[in-house]
Amino acid sequence: MDQKIDFSNKPILEGEKVILRPFQGEDWKEMLVILEEPELRRLTGSVIEDEEAAMATSEEEAEKIKEWYQSRNDKTDRLDLAVIDKEKDEIIGEVVFNEYDETTGNVNFRVLMRQSGCNKGFGTEAITIFIKYGMEVLKFHKIGLEVFSFNPRAERVYQKAGFVLEGIKREDFCYNGEYIDSKIYGMLREDYERK
Repeated sequence: MDQKIDFSNKPILEGEKVILRPFQGEDWKEMLVILEEPELRRLTGSVIEDEEAAMATSEEEAEKIKEWYQSRNDKTDRLDLAVIDKEKDEIIGEVVFNEYDETTGNVNFRVLMRQSGCNKGFGTEAITIFIKYGMEVLKFHKIGLEVFSFNPRAERVYQKAGFVLEGIKREDFCYNGEYIDSKIYGMLREDYERK
C-alpha cells in the first residue's frame, strides 16, 4: 500500500458539543491539571498504584508537559488535537492519531477526557468526529487502540463508535498489585463504512 500521510495539517473539527482543534500556547496549563487527575492516571496506565496516582506533578515533569504540548503542532508523524467543550470554551481532553504505518495504512488512536467531561456525550462525539476525519480525509485502512479491562465505560464508547474487539493481552498491566488485561480494539475501513 505505502500510503504516506503528512500530519502537518492540524484541522479544526466541529460537532454539536465539542470542537477539536490544534493545541495553543497556554493550553499546556489546563492539560497539566487534567493529567494530574488520579482516576485519569489510573485508567491510562500512567501510574501503577493509588499512592502514585495521588502525587502532585513535579516541576521537572510540568516543564516536560509544557514542552510536549507546545510542540504538538510541529509534528508531521502524528496528529494531536485538544477537545474543547463548546459551551464552556474549555479544554476537556485530547484525541491523538500516532504510530502510523505507511505500509499497512494502520494507525493507533488515543483519547483522554477529564472527569468533569465524562458521561455527557463529549467523548463519544469527539471520537466520532476524529474517526470520520481519519477514515474519510486521511484514508486510514485501520484504526486501532488498547484499553484496560478496568475501564468498561471507555469500552462501551469504543464499541458504540464501531470498534471491534480483536483480542486480549492477558495480565498485561499491574495496578495496586493486581493484574489487569489489555483489550485490543480495531476499526477497519469496511467496519466504518458499514456503520
